[in-house]
Amino acid sequence: MNEKNANSANREFTYLYKQKLRTQFSLDGRWASILAQYTRVAADVVALDSELPLKSRDTIETISGDIPKLGLKLYLTEKQMKDVDAMIVQNVPLQTIIDKIFNDVARCIEAVWERIEDIFLSELSSGVGVSERSNGTGVRIDMNFYEENQFLVSDLWNTATSTPLDDIQKVFDKAEEDGNTITEIYLDETALQLLYRNNQVRNQYAFDKGIALTAGTTVPVLDFETVSGVFMKKWGVKLTRVNRTIKTEINGDKKSHKPWKKGGMTFVCDEELGDLVWTTLAEENRPVNGVVYQKADEFILAKKYSTTDPLREFTAAEAMVVPVLNNVDRIYTLDTQTVQE
Repeated sequence: MNEKNANSANREFTYLYKQKLRTQFSLDGRWASILAQYTRVAADVVALDSELPLKSRDTIETISGDIPKLGLKLYLTEKQMKDVDAMIVQNVPLQTIIDKIFNDVARCIEAVWERIEDIFLSELSSGVGVSERSNGTGVRIDMNFYEENQFLVSDLWNTATSTPLDDIQKVFDKAEEDGNTITEIYLDETALQLLYRNNQVRNQYAFDKGIALTAGTTVPVLDFETVSGVFMKKWGVKLTRVNRTIKTEINGDKKSHKPWKKGGMTFVCDEELGDLVWTTLAEENRPVNGVVYQKADEFILAKKYSTTDPLREFTAAEAMVVPVLNNVDRIYTLDTQTVQE
């Protein structure tokens, strides 16, 4: 596929899945995720001529499923084609025509990217990847996040006495107990706004900066930069803000939603979080006469074709692809909207 078209479609958005997932081909059209509980134990001290002690092996499980098909199509009507012809006759700049009418290929490719990001963000924030408002078959991919790695808060963070840093410390304590080191935390605007205003977080910021808190001293509401500094100093981790909106259309009804679980925080220990698993589409091996095909991102098949009576020119993009998280034993979550009973 024309790289210029792909780049123009992506100029407004970044895609977290492209940064955190490696591309992996599946020959049989199925995805798999490895769930492993690795336990580091020390070697025993043994006497010479003694048998080495036997230890238990780590637990390894696999979850899997079929790779879903993603796609959509757009078309130009006979009237729109006549309008284009008129624009050409009137010497309308060619780039204007391309931007207004002929950018369908880029739009279709971008739509596949958007759906992958939709599934990936819901998956990373909640452990379950879903395709919100899909006009076709829905997707629900359960990554089986470990129950013991899913935390709730001791008190809602919008109260004066709430202690979010203590809630977060419990997550770090569990990771350390598991032998894991958290390196990055993903969270949305809901969680961030609570942290910005919380008394404990603001007092921690003042302490880090050497600001004396005397009677009448008020620490101002923080922002992303200052809260990130608190987390870096206290735990040495990077904060990544997720504020992504996905737009969908069903029968002409366009709506927007945020795929990230509201108020969710996800703690990870790895730079690479999983695989973008794809497989070959049947049409790639059985091309249809009269259809012009091109490939994008290795796994997206874009195509153009026309029909008569009525005359229409279709542009479509489709892919069999799914984001899959690996090593979920090294992923922890904190739900800032739910109190631990």
